[in-house]
Amino acid sequence: MTLSQSHPYLSPEDYLEAEKSSFIKHEYIQGQIYGMSGASDAHVTMTTNLIALLRNHIRGSGCRLYATDMKARIESLNIFYYPDIMISCDQRDTKFEYFKRYPCLIVEVLSPSTEAFDRGDKFSDYQELETLQEYVLVSQSRQRVDCFRRNSEGRWVLYSYRGNQELQLASVNFSCSLADIYEDVSLGQAFNPTSG
Repeated sequence: MTLSQSHPYLSPEDYLEAEKSSFIKHEYIQGQIYGMSGASDAHVTMTTNLIALLRNHIRGSGCRLYATDMKARIESLNIFYYPDIMISCDQRDTKFEYFKRYPCLIVEVLSPSTEAFDRGDKFSDYQELETLQEYVLVSQSRQRVDCFRRNSEGRWVLYSYRGNQELQLASVNFSCSLADIYEDVSLGQAFNPTSG
């Protein structure tokens, strides 16, 4: 993510309008826009594998899956992010065409250049979403998935899955093997520090 110098400050409305015709995606953090780089083969493959698994699972449930091109709006912080995968089961989200405000699940596939931000500030920002129940981070360097789940007291608890364990996502009552997520992914190739 790199800061765009073309606009010193944009209102949320101007950002949303500009993003409709932009050739590249930008995330929006309190008036500043940040260009997003392309993703590696491993990143795209893992994202696509999860999309296929989750979409088949939630079909007919009333929940909707959004991938890569739909923004999550964190209104209290004046932020828009593009999660790799987001699921909303909240009917209030049907009225928003270009962003969603009430997701229950967000998944980010980690890249070497974004991992610290995804685990740190971005996770902190996502915690402002009142309906978010799980935040999932998928590693590109090893077969590992970290799921942060909000418990009944509002605290975030880490559940780590490794090797051939079954990933459990309580927010959408879903499980799958990690092998299914990493199908067709060469972890040696995914760990290349120059990949996105």
